[in-house]
Amino acid sequence: MLHDHRSRCAGRLLGLLLGALTTAPAGAQTLTMGAGSPISSLDPHYHQLRSNAEVSQMIFDTLLGTDARAQLVPGLAESWRAVGEDVWEFTLREGVRFHDGRPFTTDDVAFTIERIPTVTGPGASYSTHVRPVRRVEVVDARTIRLHTAGPFPLLPVYFSQVFMLGRAIHTDAQTGDFNSGRVAIGTGPYRLVSHVPGDRVVLARHDGWWGTRPHWSNVTYRMITNDSARLAALMAGDVDFIDQVPTSDLARLRGDARFHVASATSLRTMYVTLDSTRAAPVPQVAGPGGTPLNANPLADIRVRRALSLAIDRRLLVERVMDGAALATMQFMPPGAYSHIPGRPVPAADPEAARALLAQAGYPQGFQMTLGGSNDRYMNDSRVVQAIGQMWTRIGVRTTVEAQPYATFIGRATRREFPAALLTWGNSTGEASVVLNSVLRTVDRERGHGAANRVLYSNPEMDRLVAEAEREMDAGRREELLRQAQRAALDDIALVPLYLQSSLWAMRSGLMYEARADERSDPVAIRPAR
Repeated sequence: MLHDHRSRCAGRLLGLLLGALTTAPAGAQTLTMGAGSPISSLDPHYHQLRSNAEVSQMIFDTLLGTDARAQLVPGLAESWRAVGEDVWEFTLREGVRFHDGRPFTTDDVAFTIERIPTVTGPGASYSTHVRPVRRVEVVDARTIRLHTAGPFPLLPVYFSQVFMLGRAIHTDAQTGDFNSGRVAIGTGPYRLVSHVPGDRVVLARHDGWWGTRPHWSNVTYRMITNDSARLAALMAGDVDFIDQVPTSDLARLRGDARFHVASATSLRTMYVTLDSTRAAPVPQVAGPGGTPLNANPLADIRVRRALSLAIDRRLLVERVMDGAALATMQFMPPGAYSHIPGRPVPAADPEAARALLAQAGYPQGFQMTLGGSNDRYMNDSRVVQAIGQMWTRIGVRTTVEAQPYATFIGRATRREFPAALLTWGNSTGEASVVLNSVLRTVDRERGHGAANRVLYSNPEMDRLVAEAEREMDAGRREELLRQAQRAALDDIALVPLYLQSSLWAMRSGLMYEARADERSDPVAIRPAR
C-alpha cells in the first residue's frame, strides 16, 4: 500500500511537471523583439524603409506577400493573373476585415492607389510602385483590375510591397494620425496598442486575421540601435529575439547553448556612390595640397575605376564583417533572378589604381571626403573607415565622416558628400527596383530615380530598364535586366562592395527561418519543436 501511495504521489508530481512544461509556451505568449533600426513613421506610405515596412507588416497587409526567398505568395489577394498585356486582375480573399470590423474590399485597394502619391516623406516613395497603374477597374467587391500603359510584368511584385488602407477609415488621414495611433488600423495580424517614437511599438494579436493564427498574443518591438545594448538585452533575457547581430559576437553566440543564430545571404547590396555628374568645384574635393580643382576628378571613369580597384572587398568581408557578407560586383546574389553569371569580384590592385590616377592627370592624387552612417547598418562606421584607409593608400587622401543615419542621409540627399556609403535592399527579389530607383535618370513625374542622389544618367541603361519593364517573357526580361546592370556597372555609376548577411539571434527555445529581405516577422517566430 505504501508503495502504491508513493507511486500515485510520484505520478501526480510527474503529471504536474509535464503539465507545466506543456503549458509554459502557451502561457508565455509575449514576444519581445530588439530591432537595430528605428522607424520613421507608422504611416505605411510615408517612407520606403525596411524597418518601417517591418512594423507596417504587423498592422497592415499587402495584396501579395513574399516568402523567405523573396518569392511571391498570396496575401490579401488569393489569386492574380494577367488578363491582357496591360491588365492585371486580383481576386481578394473573402471575409477579410479591418481591426475595427469594417470589411476590406476592392474599393479600399483603389483608395490606397489614390492616396500614395499624396504622401510626402524623407526618402524613397511608394509612388514608384503604383505609378504604372493608369486606371483602376473595380469589377466587384472581390475582383479588381489594374490597367497599365502597355505591358508591365512586375506589377504583382510591386504590389507585394504596398500596404493596403481603407477608404472609410483613412480618407484625409495624415501621417501624424498614424503616429498617434488614431488611424493605425489595418487588416494585419496585430493591432496597435501603443507607440513611443524611437523607443517601442506594442501590439496585440488580431484574432480576426485571415492568416494562420500567430503564436504570440502580444508583441513588443523595441528599437535598440546600439549593437552592444541590443546584444546585452538578449543575454540578460530582456528581449527574446534580435536582428542585426554584431558580427564580432557571432562565434560566441553560436557556441552558447542558450541561444540560436539564424542567417542567410540577404538581397541588400552595400555600395559607395561617386558624384561624377557635379561640375567643379565639388564640395569636399581638393587637390593634394588642398588647392581647388578646376575639374571634378570623379567625372573621369579612370578615377572611378581606380577607387574601385583600391578596395579590398575580401578583406572587408573577412576582417570588417567577420565573414557575415558576400563580396560582390553586382546587385543580386548567385541563384537570384537577374543575377549576372560570370561577373567576378576583382582582387584589390593598388598599383593599377595608382597608375589609373596618373593617367587621369592625378599622379599625386587628391583629397576627398567619404560619408556614411554609424548606427544604421552592420559595421557601417568600420566599413567607411576601412575604405578611407584603402583610398588614402593610393594617394586619394580621404577624410571619413561617419554620423547618425538621420543626419547622414539628409546630407547625402543634399549631395554634401562626393562619396558616400549607401545601400539598397532588393526586397522584390530581382534587380529592377534598384535600377529604377537608384540609377535611372531622374524623372519625378514618372517616379524614376527616386533615390538617385547623385543625378546619374545613362541613356542606354534607361532604355534597357524601360524595355525590361514591358517584357512579359521572364527569360527575356531577365536578360534585359542583366544588360541594364552591366551598362551601369561597367560605367562605375557606383561601386558595389558586398551583399550583407541577414542575421538574427534568439533564445534557444525559438526558431526562425532567415529571410533574404532581412525582415523580422513575429508571425514566423515560433517555439522550437
